[in-house]
Amino acid sequence: MIEVMTDKQFDKIIKMISMILDGCKDLDEAKKKVNELSDTPKKDEDE
Repeated sequence: MIEVMTDKQFDKIIKMISMILDGCKDLDEAKKKVNELSDTPKKDEDE
């Protein structure tokens, strides 16, 4: 079964991401916060 995301759901996700990024001082902090929210956390990688 294919799941379809509505425009309203997509907008809500974008707003949540924006709120997360607004509170971040730098890219590493943003990556860490997004990683913590993900279902499958990845290791922190230095780039």
